[in-house]
Amino acid sequence: MKAVFSWIKNNRLTALLAVAVLYFLLKNNSGLFSVNLRKSYQPNLGMTESFDMAAPEMGLGSRGLGKSIIPSSADYAPTNNAQDRLVIQNSDISLQVKNVRTALDDILSQVKAAGGYMVNSSLSSPEDAPYASLTVRVPASQLDATLNSLRGLAVKVVWENLYGNDVTDEYEDIDAKLVTLNRTKAKFEAIFESAVEISDILRVQQELINLENQIDSYKGRQNYLEKNAQLARITINLSTDEFSLPYAPSETWRPDVIFKTAVRSLIANLRKVGTLAIWAFVYSVIIIPAILILRFFFRKKELQK
Repeated sequence: MKAVFSWIKNNRLTALLAVAVLYFLLKNNSGLFSVNLRKSYQPNLGMTESFDMAAPEMGLGSRGLGKSIIPSSADYAPTNNAQDRLVIQNSDISLQVKNVRTALDDILSQVKAAGGYMVNSSLSSPEDAPYASLTVRVPASQLDATLNSLRGLAVKVVWENLYGNDVTDEYEDIDAKLVTLNRTKAKFEAIFESAVEISDILRVQQELINLENQIDSYKGRQNYLEKNAQLARITINLSTDEFSLPYAPSETWRPDVIFKTAVRSLIANLRKVGTLAIWAFVYSVIIIPAILILRFFFRKKELQK
């Protein structure tokens, strides 16, 4: 250790140059010991759209129509028949395959044959360690058959998750609101026919426009729920490397998952150490001669003294 400090003290410039070169190498590989496990996969179980179900209170000013004339909605009990439930089904599946490009083409063909379509698709590193992710929609009645076909394409099913969102109560609540709004609209139309003063006509007309907008919004929401219940969404991840696929352990602590995570971390860090070693080797054709020249120069200078 003394010899090292002594050498640094006697060769300060050389040591400084070596530190600078090392700094720039590490800067270019700043993610050396970070671990990227692709994704911590957590499917979104809720609907992304927010929808205001509250109907505004309507009034017509001081002509005796100032109070809301919208009758209260009836409370609809949820249907007990499981077949009548409106459920939006989604699935996430990670597959290890022999050839990502071939598997991707086969999946698209199967989805098309099932009456579905592709929503989006991506393919990264097609030459080295390929990874693909795609989202498709298929008829809900074909979901099980499609998932079975996907499993048949895989060397190994790394992870699979099937989940649903029951929107029956929301759909029936909208139905009840539409009945109420249509009744209210009919009453306003009767008032509009009998209105005499221009101010009353304008107020009733504005309320009719507001009611029509609400009815259209609720119908649009119902249409959205129906279409999403008819078409199941499947998110598929493909790779030739099992460790590059997203996964989500079902339990909070499992030794086998921890072991696999540690292996992934080790592989990732070894790859980055290897990358740094290659960088150092390539730059050594500049670094080593520079150090030798500097040592020779400073030794010659010391001898002259």
